[in-house]
Amino acid sequence: LDGWVGFNTNSYQQFSDFLLLIGRQDLLAEPEWAQIGGRMARMDEWNAIVRAFTTQHTTAEIVERASLLRIPVAPVCSGKTVLDHVHLKERGVFVKNPTGGFLQPRAPYLLDGQGPRPFEPVPRLGEHTEALKQSPARKRAKPGLVPVAKAKTAVPLAGVRVLDTTAWWAGPSTCQMLAYLGADVIKVEAIQRPDGMRMAGGIFGTEGQWWEKSAITLAANTNKRGLTLNLADPKGLALCKKLIAESDVFIENFSPRVVEGFGLDWSSVQKINPRTILVRMPAFGLSGPWRDNVGFAQTMEQISGLAWITGHAYDQPRIQRGPCDPLAGMHAAFATLVALAEREKTGMGHLLECSMVEGALNAAAEMSIEWSAYGVELSRDGNRGPEGAPQNLYACRTGEQGKERWLALAVTDDAQWNSLKALLGHPAWAEDAELATHAGRRRKHEVIDEALSRWAADHELDAAVEKLVSQGIPAAAVWDARIQSRHPQFMARGFYEPLDHPVVGTHGYARPPFRFATIERWNRTPCPTMGQHNHEILRDLGLTADEISALEHDEIIGTRPKGL
Repeated sequence: LDGWVGFNTNSYQQFSDFLLLIGRQDLLAEPEWAQIGGRMARMDEWNAIVRAFTTQHTTAEIVERASLLRIPVAPVCSGKTVLDHVHLKERGVFVKNPTGGFLQPRAPYLLDGQGPRPFEPVPRLGEHTEALKQSPARKRAKPGLVPVAKAKTAVPLAGVRVLDTTAWWAGPSTCQMLAYLGADVIKVEAIQRPDGMRMAGGIFGTEGQWWEKSAITLAANTNKRGLTLNLADPKGLALCKKLIAESDVFIENFSPRVVEGFGLDWSSVQKINPRTILVRMPAFGLSGPWRDNVGFAQTMEQISGLAWITGHAYDQPRIQRGPCDPLAGMHAAFATLVALAEREKTGMGHLLECSMVEGALNAAAEMSIEWSAYGVELSRDGNRGPEGAPQNLYACRTGEQGKERWLALAVTDDAQWNSLKALLGHPAWAEDAELATHAGRRRKHEVIDEALSRWAADHELDAAVEKLVSQGIPAAAVWDARIQSRHPQFMARGFYEPLDHPVVGTHGYARPPFRFATIERWNRTPCPTMGQHNHEILRDLGLTADEISALEHDEIIGTRPKGL
């Protein structure tokens, strides 16, 4: 009735509860609705069913009802409304910038309940020049000295053990970064409760071991060892605690009450191992009225404002479908490195709180800043951006078998615009005096788009890109993600590294977006199959072969999801 609300159902339970929410439990009789493919195939019909309910209620009413049912839900906030969200206000997420007075999100992690040092004013131009002139000269490395020459190991986290009990994408990407850097990462899941992202392999449901074929699971868990433990069983929980006693870092992204129900809260972990760093990655943090709400990347896109500015001006908000997961993961990985460095000083472990929502809010910071500084509520504008005009995607002549070929183009200054006019042959429409300025081109973007669409439709994509780039005009081909690994730039830089997986065979896996002189290859081992290293890890804990067999018999460990 008063805005937009977003849902995200990643399990059958969440979906059936959603049907209860909207009063359409009768749809459970049609199995097609329970499958994401089935809903996508009938999307117009499905949206009509949902909106018959949502349009009769306010956002607040819907959020309250859905939260009680533990359905991932959020209001779709803008840069204006996000500042008034009750949970974010209570947690003090937005702080005043000491220079501009506008509001911006704080750093997205807390170490032992405290954030990094407060924001300080931006220095005035030349403010510290004299002080720096008078300070003693800093000792610098000799020219040509290679910093890694004295490194004891090729990877900085060699010898560090990480216990990874995370699922989906955010937590696994955190632990993968630590594994890239050399940590021994043990991925823990249960055959009764596998990592939910494995279920994405269900698109291969007619094939054997489909749960080993989820693309994101395969991509986000390289360099790890795989262990299954049923933490709901006292024996499995006891083994987990033994592993914590031998681990430097314990990372989890359960909902807060679940991990606390296991007795793996901070005070308990401290008693097990005072030097362990506990990294908690709840959706909304460990305090506030939304503490126990569940949420996924899509939920964060909705609440943070990222969905609000995604889509066309004439259309509804659109989610990006996932980037807030690895975004949260990289914030948590960075914070873990901070905590490890701090432990070097104190000798003690630390509690890290890395909420997903605050990572997303930092990515969307421009929106709250624009509103609090200037009263400007940013909104969706398709493929256009404030710095480019024209800026859009244009369909070129179709390729083989009618495949779409799209050109990305962004003109950011008058010189590029003049070069584009020359390339087009100075058509009459382009000589409009109003188009001589960026503001004018923004106002008449529709006119430019119509003309460029006609031009692009008559050109082969590669030829069009070559012509534009040769004239200094920012342009590129839009690549199908399924063949992105064949891009010549990625191939030249070795960005995709081949790994042979026992179930899916050999594929290329993206490496981190940086290089180390000591590391030739980042992806060293493929994602482990479920429970692949059970025997190896449990033997190292001191268990005998008979004890391990008993655990298998009691289904505390295993190598395939229970019930399949």
